[in-house]
Amino acid sequence: MSVDTSTIKNPLLIGRGLPPFTTIKPEQVVPAMTQLLAELTEALDQFEQTLEPTWIGLVEPLQTLQERLTWSWGIINHLMGVKNSSELRQAHETVQPQVIQFVNQLSQSQAIYKAFKTLQQSPKWPELDAAQHRIIEAAIRDAELSGVGLEGDAKARFNQIQLELAEISTQYSNNVLDATKAFSLTLTTPEEVKGLPPSLLSLAAQSAREAGDEQATPENGPWRITLDFPSFGPFLKYSVRRDLREQVYRAYISRASDGDLNNYPLIEQILKLRREKAHILGFDSYAELSLASKMAPGVVAVEALLEELRVVSYAAATREFEDLKAFARSQQAPEAEDLKHWDIGFWAERQRAAKFAFTDEELRPYFPLPQVLAGLFGLVHRIFGIAITAADGQAPIWHPDVRYFQVANETGEPIAYFYLDPYSRPAEKRGGAWMDECVNRAKLVQQGTSQVRLPVAYLQCNQTPPVDGKPSLMTFSEVETLFHEFGHGLQHMLTVVDYPSAAGINNVEWDAVELPSQFMENWCYDQATLFGMAKHYQTGESLPEHYYQKLLAARTYMSGTTMLRQLHFGFTDIELHHRYQPGGQETPNQVRSRLAEQTTILKPLAEDAFLCTFGHIFAGGYAAGYYGYKWAEVLSADAFAAFEEAGLENDAAIIKIGQHFRDTVLALGGSIHPMEVFKAFRGREPSTQPLLVHSGLVTIS
Repeated sequence: MSVDTSTIKNPLLIGRGLPPFTTIKPEQVVPAMTQLLAELTEALDQFEQTLEPTWIGLVEPLQTLQERLTWSWGIINHLMGVKNSSELRQAHETVQPQVIQFVNQLSQSQAIYKAFKTLQQSPKWPELDAAQHRIIEAAIRDAELSGVGLEGDAKARFNQIQLELAEISTQYSNNVLDATKAFSLTLTTPEEVKGLPPSLLSLAAQSAREAGDEQATPENGPWRITLDFPSFGPFLKYSVRRDLREQVYRAYISRASDGDLNNYPLIEQILKLRREKAHILGFDSYAELSLASKMAPGVVAVEALLEELRVVSYAAATREFEDLKAFARSQQAPEAEDLKHWDIGFWAERQRAAKFAFTDEELRPYFPLPQVLAGLFGLVHRIFGIAITAADGQAPIWHPDVRYFQVANETGEPIAYFYLDPYSRPAEKRGGAWMDECVNRAKLVQQGTSQVRLPVAYLQCNQTPPVDGKPSLMTFSEVETLFHEFGHGLQHMLTVVDYPSAAGINNVEWDAVELPSQFMENWCYDQATLFGMAKHYQTGESLPEHYYQKLLAARTYMSGTTMLRQLHFGFTDIELHHRYQPGGQETPNQVRSRLAEQTTILKPLAEDAFLCTFGHIFAGGYAAGYYGYKWAEVLSADAFAAFEEAGLENDAAIIKIGQHFRDTVLALGGSIHPMEVFKAFRGREPSTQPLLVHSGLVTIS
């Protein structure tokens, strides 16, 4: 019998362990996925004939089959986000239809669905634990939401919709990346860069060098401004040239809205297809379909929470805008009576500097990435009892900037690992920040021996890269983002659930998944944590105490405006997925403009194409779920309040509560409903009060 060596030659077919990133090439994608899908189709046919309605005879072999696909396809999707190229896109586009076809076949398997139903009703059901019950119930629900009950034309149309949605969402995401890359503004005179801080001048000169101006320097230019956030954000805050701010702002808000990269037609198609999909499954709207697997009981409950927060934040945002205009007037700004969108960041930064006597740029030297990591790792050691150490060189990486770390428990035994890809790379890496799973925790039996497979996480940020021999000097906002993503990572890495389909973030309702991430952001304002990481990159001097007091004072600056912005996105998302009629009286953009009357102070400009870059809902997992950030923020603020009530300086109490948080929120994953997990930690249901207090929108009574 001849041995097929292609599985050895193609690294995408290894199927287990850490991805061998250094040997993976785009040209390997099509042959690997073609072979894998053929093998999986055959394996599925065989499994359907031999499965038994028991945990060992159904759930475990199904998990093994699913993991063969998610290992290979997960690597390809990961690389699409961090090492995008035309060759990889072409390969992804070629095999994606076959992947969707197989996923539909698997999720609509009558044999598997009936076996799950049989298991649920069998005498063996009471012998299974609560986590197993949740997994089986979720499998039945997901099969029903995936069209397992459909037949004939309805099934064929549903599967066609699934395929079209996947292709359109990928195209949408690619368009955003390309449109962001397409614009740049090269400045050549000192007058054009007036007001820009040294960090941005260095970044802009480096960007100019990368674009071909080899002699560019921070002092003499030329300076290249891009729509990548480490460039765009500071430019709007600091450039004194209002005309250039306007030019850059208009370019930013109109991305992916015309020409070959126009996402407007794709948005219409996505909304139309999602609505049709929901109707096929018997739901009145896609929002109802989305909420069928979430923590919120329905659209009414979602909108009630958003409205409760909107009323408070709209009033606060109105006051903040009037205050900003008054401040601009006090500075004799000619635009004070007619502040535009490109003025808000500029004047807000000046008002904040005047109110609290510091700027973002002053703090950067105190937040070099290595020191921030040391502080973050010190915090999680203090409150969760885990030790994080560098493990660079122990795992293949996809870019030289990527780091690899080990997480160990109190006895020094490794319990997890994670990759950190911290810097912005606009040419190949999508914007934003995210956590994703590389390897899930699982208990496996191999050659008669039971062992735990340790979880591995991907942590992605897009912060300011090292420039001109300096380390990455972070803004405080970038520090918060790192803590946020690390919170997601902690839930993935500290799980104690041994079933991979309920370990970490798996089987956690989507609107509860932001709890640990938003919880971790609060620690950036904890005195011990902040002073543990805020050290000057040259002198090692700690952040002066007065800066800490100013940071605390500034924490709620413009918080009404910030919250209202998130609510605007949440309302728009729900409206588009619940009441919007494709081809009806309004376009999606008109829906957004109508909602903006109640959810924005400064109405969007005519060319504002925000929906064309709203990847969370059109190319990510947040469709009819963006409200989840606020839903989970209520949970996270209330969870952090438990530490505040004990006293953040009370080390013994903090350690005890931290262990309790680890044992519940971080450990239990999707094995228990998130409301039960929250009540297990807090002893009661959540309250909105801590969030409003943290935001400075109500005072403690």
